[in-house]
Amino acid sequence: MTFQSPWWLAGLLAVVALVGLYVLLQRRRAKYAARFTNVAMLGSLVPKRAGWRRHVAFGLVALGLAVLVASLAQPSTEVRVPRERATVIMAVDVSLSMRATDVEPDRFQAMQLAAEEFVEVLPERINLGLVAFAGTAATLVTPTTDREEVRTAIENLELAEATAIGDAIFTSLTAITNYQATLASEGMEAPPARIVLLSDGYSTVGREATQAIDAANAASVPVSTIAFGTDYGTLDINGERVPVPVDRATLEQIAEETDGSYSEAASAAELSEVFEDLGSQIGYTTEPQDISPWFVRGGVLFAFLGVVASLLWTNRLL
Repeated sequence: MTFQSPWWLAGLLAVVALVGLYVLLQRRRAKYAARFTNVAMLGSLVPKRAGWRRHVAFGLVALGLAVLVASLAQPSTEVRVPRERATVIMAVDVSLSMRATDVEPDRFQAMQLAAEEFVEVLPERINLGLVAFAGTAATLVTPTTDREEVRTAIENLELAEATAIGDAIFTSLTAITNYQATLASEGMEAPPARIVLLSDGYSTVGREATQAIDAANAASVPVSTIAFGTDYGTLDINGERVPVPVDRATLEQIAEETDGSYSEAASAAELSEVFEDLGSQIGYTTEPQDISPWFVRGGVLFAFLGVVASLLWTNRLL
């Protein structure tokens, strides 16, 4: 919880002063009562059972005043709300290593299923594009709210040789830039953009990851990366088992240096969970919500209860 106008909290000093005055008056009252020599008369004038009740009543009123003062400071809390607009490019690795079966049924099919789930998770207002990369990178779907177009493109993905992670980021940035230019030509402000990149192996061709990182930072586009697969994945190439490990270090570096998020998935279930979490992060944001009306209600309620309690227990206002 935060306060939009925190200087009003200085008013709590007045409540503290009021409580201090009340305590002082109670002590002076006790000293005055102690001067009576007739104990029986003292008991009749100052009933013992009313003392604690009077304090409770005053405490409720003081608490109510404190809460009302706090309401003037405009307390607020962060609430999760859907993003009105955003641009997301999903870049997926379609290199031959995605045929590895260390993930059931294989990396490629598991990726397709999880990617389709990601499409469903994103709010409708978010524009989603698709880039596929192997030895080269290509934009299959420009940013759009047409989820069916993206799903169809995911279903029709085909594997190819080599892996060009750097080129995938450059191609994604180009898709974002072109889309933003289209919006600008229509007099619309460009929404925030992000790249979600999934890969299962080491980059073997194309531009370096460091170049892609610099380009993403220059465009102020964070890149969230997903390292998919296990360390024991292999491919059968010409009758020989060839290891296809995941380059976690490079993917983590890309995410960290572009202010994105880094995730790992070693199974289809884990990948689905990662995509779901990313959809939640990208599709929603937090905004401050004013809760001062609740403070006003609470303050009035406490003060009212204090006054009622005082009238019922002591037949006095306070």
